[in-house]
Amino acid sequence: MPTRFVIVTGMSGAGKSTALKVLEDAGYFCVDNLPIPLIDKLVTLALGGNGSRMERVALGVDIRSGEALPELQEVLERLGISGIRHEILFLDASDEILIKRYKETRRLHPLSGTGRVETGIVRERAALAFLKKQADYIIDTSQLLTRELKQELEKIFVRGSSFKNLMITVLSFGFKYGIPVDSDLVFDVRFLPNPYYIEQLRPLSGNDAPVRDYVMGFETARIFVEKLTDMIRFLIPNYIEEGKNQLVISVGCTGGKHRSVTLANELYGRLKDSDAYGIRIEHRDIEKDAVRKRM
Repeated sequence: MPTRFVIVTGMSGAGKSTALKVLEDAGYFCVDNLPIPLIDKLVTLALGGNGSRMERVALGVDIRSGEALPELQEVLERLGISGIRHEILFLDASDEILIKRYKETRRLHPLSGTGRVETGIVRERAALAFLKKQADYIIDTSQLLTRELKQELEKIFVRGSSFKNLMITVLSFGFKYGIPVDSDLVFDVRFLPNPYYIEQLRPLSGNDAPVRDYVMGFETARIFVEKLTDMIRFLIPNYIEEGKNQLVISVGCTGGKHRSVTLANELYGRLKDSDAYGIRIEHRDIEKDAVRKRM
């Protein structure tokens, strides 16, 4: 089996350090921030230049390479000419999320200096554009928890599953708390009977069987889920072909606790068994009514 050589790159704050830790735990020999001129030597070593070949190697490369970063293109071209297969994993996130992460950690962006984080992010995107264009895998971590990123990386680099660079988030929400700003598709399920008005169901949520059974007991709900699932399955390959990396499907009801949670769970359950994309579920407002009542 030939050496698997993975270049881990992407935006600062998007999860490269986490990715390298996951790959190291999976048995990859990992090197982070190696000077660009030394990559050829690492490749020679990995291929058995010292008599011992490495099966799996991961190399972290990012904006910290500074002015030498454009030289990476020449390195990649030499690898291609030599017939040495390499894979590029590009970790990305929205500008808003990256700014939020930097502010939470109080770190300085490597390209912002004493200026604004936003300025550094714009410069970094421009500098890394050539790598993103060539990437074999693009994972948008804007909506991902660390464990969810780990699951996606294991799917690709441990189990060898196919991956089409699309991460889907099925998100339930309450309209009274606002439509999620990062939504790509929004579906309003307030046309369904509301369990809130049934006293024994009011304190429960769509994660509880009695609420689920009540909502899905209506033929309208069952037909809606089937038609919605059919449409999403039609859209997914088209989004993948377009090059979309993240798809947020938002399902809303009044408070985000009963109907939207139930329907989001139903949609997720129908879409989750596929290796063609990553998928996660989130219930944004499921606890908010309880918090408001305590206040």
